Amino acid sequence: MTVNALNSGARVWLADFEDASAPTWENVVLGQLNLIDAYERRIDFTDPRTGKSYALRPAEELATVVMRPRGWHLDERHLLVDGRPVPGALVDFGLYFFHNAQRLIGLGKGPYFYLPKTESHLEARLWNDVFVFAQDHVGIPQGTVRATVLIETITAAYEMEEILYELRDHAAGLNAGRWDYLFSIVKNFRDGGAKFVLPDRNAVTMTAPFMRAYTELLVRTCHRRGAHAIGGMAAFIPSRRDAEVNKVAFEKVKADKDREAGDGFDGSWVAHPDLVPIAMASFDAVLGDKPNQKDRLREDVHVTAAELIDVASLDAHPTYEGLRNAVQVGIRYIEAWLRGLGAVAIFNLMEDAATAEISRSQIWQWINAGVVFENGETATPELARRVAAEELAAIREEVGEEAFAAGRWQQAHDLLLHVSLDADYADFLTLPAYEQLVG
Repeated sequence: MTVNALNSGARVWLADFEDASAPTWENVVLGQLNLIDAYERRIDFTDPRTGKSYALRPAEELATVVMRPRGWHLDERHLLVDGRPVPGALVDFGLYFFHNAQRLIGLGKGPYFYLPKTESHLEARLWNDVFVFAQDHVGIPQGTVRATVLIETITAAYEMEEILYELRDHAAGLNAGRWDYLFSIVKNFRDGGAKFVLPDRNAVTMTAPFMRAYTELLVRTCHRRGAHAIGGMAAFIPSRRDAEVNKVAFEKVKADKDREAGDGFDGSWVAHPDLVPIAMASFDAVLGDKPNQKDRLREDVHVTAAELIDVASLDAHPTYEGLRNAVQVGIRYIEAWLRGLGAVAIFNLMEDAATAEISRSQIWQWINAGVVFENGETATPELARRVAAEELAAIREEVGEEAFAAGRWQQAHDLLLHVSLDADYADFLTLPAYEQLVG
């Protein structure tokens, strides 16, 4: 996967130690080794099952790596200081920086990072302190580190200017997320009443008024400060068997990337290499030979604080099928995560931990708000348990008894219901899940 990502034709590869990686010790360590091997060009690989070989293209054709460490909330139980687990963010950053900073400079690049889950300018300040210390420690100039911050929490959306300021010597730009952003809205306003109840996650596109306000504000904020504005991820995974599914999805991806490029974003990202040409074409059509469009200051954009949380402006409502989908995807993703897989293709979409977070949060919110679905049923713990039992039975029939017994299906089912129904809403699903993660 490392070879394929670097060979994908994209300008940048997000090497993800966060939501797309289940933090088993094996994944944490081997992920770091893969990146070192890639920079040393010793990562050629032959699949022992198929005999297929994978090798890197010439250096000038490879994507530039931007590494995403874990969020501050996650600890790494395998490394202790004074008897306490080290924050996973520092483990991921520290290993990567220590082993690769000088190596990357020698390659004409640098240590570049994507910072997740940021909730305030104080977290950005903490990261800046880490960068300053690390650069001094290995003896490289201040400002060599460059970081892009994901604005994927509602609180950070109100502090974009302050976040850029705190990272001013190291800031590359800001990125507009989606699933984690919606998860954050539910988490922060889960008791806020009907006006904050989100509909099915797939009904909340980036053209929803409150999402549009957020993305346009992000472009304006970045360009006023000379930073790059990066759009959201196209999560579609092309089907090898259904050309019609691909055709419809590719049209949606193109429309999404056309909109981003037209709004002034300087780049975007996709979940699968087959989508790279679509995104590239959308941005090339707007950028031409320019590396970015930071000269577009978007002074026409005027976003109010209220518009960022105007969830009620969305003309959509929770549905019974939305509940079923949240349960389906939640169980399937958590089961894979517990086995050490962080990025999982489910129903032709690339899902990561943010998917499970929004799924369980919507179940929790709909039950807490007493939502009545279009079929007349009310969202209750009993309904969620019934749907979960039906989906678990369907999965057992789909995969077969042997595969079901070998998997972590019952455990995933139980964990989803625990975090979806517990009156004490867990801040992050991955915290109780990490206690059950093997390895």
